[in-house]
Amino acid sequence: MMNRTLTGKPSVDRPWMQYYPTEMVEGLRVPESTVCEYLKEQCPGESVVAMHYYGTDITWHEVYEQVDKTARALRAIGFGEGDEIPVFLRAVPEFMYLLLAAEQIGASLLCRDNTIEENVAAVKKSGAKMIFAHDFLSHKNFNAYRTGAGIRGAVLLSPLHSANRMKIPDYCWNYLDSLYTSHPAYGPCTISWDEFLKLGEDFEGVVAAPRDINRPLFRAYTSGSTGPSKQVIHSAYTMLAIVQQMNFYGASSQFRPTWLMTHLTPALVAVVVSMLLMPLASNKLLILSPFVDVNDVDLELMRYCPNCWPHIPMFIELVMRNGRVPDDYDLSHLISAGAGCEAYNNIQLKRAQKFLDDHNCHVRYTTGYGCSEAGSNMTLPMTAQPIGNGNVGVPLPLTDISVFKPGTDKELTYNTVGEICQCGPGTMLGYDDPVATAKVIKLHSDGRRWLHTGDIGYMTEDGTIYTLTRGCATRYGGGELATLPMENRLADAEIEGIDDEFFVITEDPEHHHCFVPYLFVVLNDGYTVDDIKDAVAACLEDYMQPVDIIVLPERPFFHYKTNRIGLREDIRNGTFDKN
Repeated sequence: MMNRTLTGKPSVDRPWMQYYPTEMVEGLRVPESTVCEYLKEQCPGESVVAMHYYGTDITWHEVYEQVDKTARALRAIGFGEGDEIPVFLRAVPEFMYLLLAAEQIGASLLCRDNTIEENVAAVKKSGAKMIFAHDFLSHKNFNAYRTGAGIRGAVLLSPLHSANRMKIPDYCWNYLDSLYTSHPAYGPCTISWDEFLKLGEDFEGVVAAPRDINRPLFRAYTSGSTGPSKQVIHSAYTMLAIVQQMNFYGASSQFRPTWLMTHLTPALVAVVVSMLLMPLASNKLLILSPFVDVNDVDLELMRYCPNCWPHIPMFIELVMRNGRVPDDYDLSHLISAGAGCEAYNNIQLKRAQKFLDDHNCHVRYTTGYGCSEAGSNMTLPMTAQPIGNGNVGVPLPLTDISVFKPGTDKELTYNTVGEICQCGPGTMLGYDDPVATAKVIKLHSDGRRWLHTGDIGYMTEDGTIYTLTRGCATRYGGGELATLPMENRLADAEIEGIDDEFFVITEDPEHHHCFVPYLFVVLNDGYTVDDIKDAVAACLEDYMQPVDIIVLPERPFFHYKTNRIGLREDIRNGTFDKN
């Protein structure tokens, strides 16, 4: 560790910079470019394959050509500068064409992947008269957009449009078949993607809007897993700020890495910024496989043998749980491995690391940290500290992260628990609600805009961030209920019979503004709560003791995260027997 004098203020000391090679960060700046300009600057050559989609190789030349056609067609159907374009597509090549075409005409993509009622409400608020969706959109839902949001029509895209049908495996065909209803959207108010492009050929007006890297370009909604879903707005500048700080991730000087994208939807900021734009901007071959059932991601992993596979805890848990990866399967093709999206406790980390080691992949399994409001990733696992106990790495090189007294601008010193806040060029423009924006982006006394994440954690003297829980939750009688440290106490005890465990914190019905913990466990065959409850009690402080221990057959997920919000509702509604 380099010698340095610490002031006690991480935002001033920036101790994490010791881990970044000087040649890597010297002169590093956020590019004053549009997304398309940036991709062209980084492009290894127009004849090089940019994306692979079910047997079809798409070169950079074809990408640029399709973007121009898409921009002209968007103008032809009435979209222009400042408009919001509702897009309900999976991670298909046409999504990328729409994003870059929207930038060209000065519009923004609006993406949401929630209930039909929430999606309709988002379209209505946008004022858009056309939507983009896959042709498996049901006629019932299409009519919901027409009557509820006032749209006049839809551009419908077949998932097979850019694919080679002969190269689609059976399990993907099965998943595709499951998406279609007996009554898909139809009629004179719908047009195909090819008909849409054809309209653009006859458009004779101005296509390109004045260049503006700070106008809204991408609008997505938070998952709603920790509270009401909110629309997050990003520009070319805020998105490229993250891409520029990460575009060396998963790199190799000896070969061109492959980057596999499975299942995750571009309705998520992290997907668009860190999982689509970043590999495209860093000379990786982007392999798109959005039409694979989440339970079959292990089959795509073995089919493509990618060097990089961005995934989430849900995915790696399913790969291990399915049991279809042979014991002698060689996973050494992965040059990086780690999960983002939500906290990963020590028992999960140990299980994932053992799985990699048992399959000849000896890279360190890490966890990441970020949020939609920060433009995706806020940290990278460039730290000498052991992984676990909430270690999510160090801040990106152009990003400041520090810990503050919750709800204030009082910066705390090292190893002091408080609210994790971020200040950097990737911070969102805001929510679509100024009042909600003001609650999370605050002007501090240092004159800078800080994003208050609501996450609780601390930073060590070397700049490593440790996340502990979401929000403050005090138990009656004293004690802060931090989920991850509580889970890790049980994980480190290696209690016989427990295969997986996690806590859900909910309101104390008997004490206002106080909370109580419930422990959910997945047990090994033959074990009951009676077999583990004494060992659980011995691991926890008095204020950490769960109100009840509830057995589940497996960890449940909602919108890619552990479904704590659903379980919390079950507790409130009395679904579980808490006697």
